[in-house]
Amino acid sequence: MSEAVTETRHAIGLLLGTENDWPTAFETLVRRLGPVTDGAGTSHRYDVERVTIEPFDLRQHPSYDLVIDRLAYWYYHPREWLKKVALMDGVYLMNSPFTFQAMEKHAAYCAMMRLGLKVPETVLVPYKNPLDNAKYAFTAARYNAPFDLDAVAEKIGYPLFMKPYDGGAWRGVSRIRDKAELHRAYDESGEMLMHLQASVEGYDVFARSLSIGAETMVMKFDPDQPMHGRYSVNHDFLSPEVGDEVVTIGRVVNAFFRWEFNSCETLVKSHQGGSDVHPIDYANACPDVAITSLHYYFPWAMKALVKWSVFCTATGRPATPHVAPGPWFDVADRDDLSYEERLAAYRTMADDYFETDRYGDFCASRLAHVDETALTYFEGADFDRLLVDTVTSTFPPHEHEQFVAHYRGLLALWCSDERTRLSAATA
Repeated sequence: MSEAVTETRHAIGLLLGTENDWPTAFETLVRRLGPVTDGAGTSHRYDVERVTIEPFDLRQHPSYDLVIDRLAYWYYHPREWLKKVALMDGVYLMNSPFTFQAMEKHAAYCAMMRLGLKVPETVLVPYKNPLDNAKYAFTAARYNAPFDLDAVAEKIGYPLFMKPYDGGAWRGVSRIRDKAELHRAYDESGEMLMHLQASVEGYDVFARSLSIGAETMVMKFDPDQPMHGRYSVNHDFLSPEVGDEVVTIGRVVNAFFRWEFNSCETLVKSHQGGSDVHPIDYANACPDVAITSLHYYFPWAMKALVKWSVFCTATGRPATPHVAPGPWFDVADRDDLSYEERLAAYRTMADDYFETDRYGDFCASRLAHVDETALTYFEGADFDRLLVDTVTSTFPPHEHEQFVAHYRGLLALWCSDERTRLSAATA
């Protein structure tokens, strides 16, 4: 007599702003996922729902097991809802609302400097104009010490960058080459709080790493290009050693702050003894996952998001939204370790946090069908309709034909490469 199969249903909530492309793709892949059976024989089934914003009772139990958040960094009401469901109901969150302040760049710079990463020299300067608050204006007038902006910049060295401490879509970022540009940018900063940061001159590669749970994709990035051309399809632009360091830095940032959906920007600069990897921006509450920018890499991102969501819920991975810096700082303070040895120790801690080996085993044994399911979707008519709708809602009418063809070509390339990879894996 066969034993009854236990079945569990999980609800994944999407807390969204303006995007519709990746949520639609994610929802479709989850619908096509089917049941996932864990090692104990329990069958897990999944539903996806877009979260609405409404009054909530602090004692009301949510229906979601996991929430992917793309809104609460800017919108306080859902942020407080996320805190409530994390503290009271154990809902798994991507990302933690308790470290949003660190996602305003400043704390992230401080933490990674403390760990000894090669963050460029950075100085925070007071507001050019006090905020529109009577108390702040009074305090600024009485206690803001006069300072020499020119002296601060000269100590850092030209050229440098001025950028808001809280970042956000390259808002307010200026490359500063001399005193005139320095004062013009500072005057224009108004009520934005600004960092001055040394420029890494003569770098070889700008790498942008997108991390989703235990997976990371490192992409060659050119910030000077329009959004559709910033990511290059190039699989060998870093040496294996430098590529591993770039991945490690991204994983360390995420494990330290308990971020599981984040991007990390690094500049790689060669010198006679090798290469230095400088992290310059690695705190992104809503990392870019749009079809129109990721293009070739979009299917990977969707697969990783589905796999990590299923892994966390099906295995009962405990949510750990709060930072615990002590063990990291213990490694940072060891004088007997070289930079490379510290980085290796951090990588081990990061892999432990993300359960990298367990995740890999789970994907191989329980989610092996996801790759073929995803490939069928991205080769099919449903995705093509989503692609066309996204392009026509993003670009002006006279560019529709051009960019539909452009993105179809890039996604067809991914499908071809993926089909080859899967065929080789089963040969």
